[in-house]
Amino acid sequence: MSSVRFVAIGDSFTEGVGDELPDGTVRGWADLVAEGWANASDAPVEYANLAIRGKLVWPIVDEQLEPALALKPTHLSFNGGGNDMLRPRTSIAAIVEAFDRVRLRCAQEGVQLILLSGANPSGQLPLGRLVRQRGDVLSAAVVERFSAHPDVLRALNWPDRELATPPYWSEDRLHMNARGHHRVAARVLSTLGFEPPATWWSLPELAPTGARGAAYYREHVAPWVRRRLARTSSGDGRMPKFAEWVTVAPSSDA
Repeated sequence: MSSVRFVAIGDSFTEGVGDELPDGTVRGWADLVAEGWANASDAPVEYANLAIRGKLVWPIVDEQLEPALALKPTHLSFNGGGNDMLRPRTSIAAIVEAFDRVRLRCAQEGVQLILLSGANPSGQLPLGRLVRQRGDVLSAAVVERFSAHPDVLRALNWPDRELATPPYWSEDRLHMNARGHHRVAARVLSTLGFEPPATWWSLPELAPTGARGAAYYREHVAPWVRRRLARTSSGDGRMPKFAEWVTVAPSSDA
């Protein structure tokens, strides 16, 4: 068995939404980290990903944390709160408490926690100013709560101004595209002490895609509003893409 067992929990950011492969499946930064980790260490990595799109932070903790720890990982990555930031009433304190619960349980189980903040989509979003203000407050609150825990690895993406610019975002403007996911993966690998492929920090720009103006609101905003009114989620009925360990071997051409 590999000496590294990496499990990721979270929402669409960690599931990989926005980084779609030709067959329609999503990849994302966590998949890329497993690949880059195996290549950098020249050893296989056991990898699981329990993240499901649309989840609020406490359902992530309540539904994913204990199953993830039951896999007996060596490393666990956590991010959440992005969907909470889009709701009219959001308790920053409650989100921070969820982060702290994950920290405590990882410490109890002897698992190395990798803490991530999400990227900042506010520059492209309707009501983006409100999202940015909430995100700034949340980011500062999490950093403050974890200041007494230097053992927690941090890959903080919210302050990355380059990552917040349009070339790193998919056509829905809410999820990162392949460029964004590669940049986050590069940051996580650096946090782990590895040198990521230099191109991962900024892949060549993708051709602009996606609807604009009223068409954007019809295709991307209206479905989100309908789900809120119906109290449903884009993740309803979805299963984790890797609920059990998969082995990621070093690439022969790495």
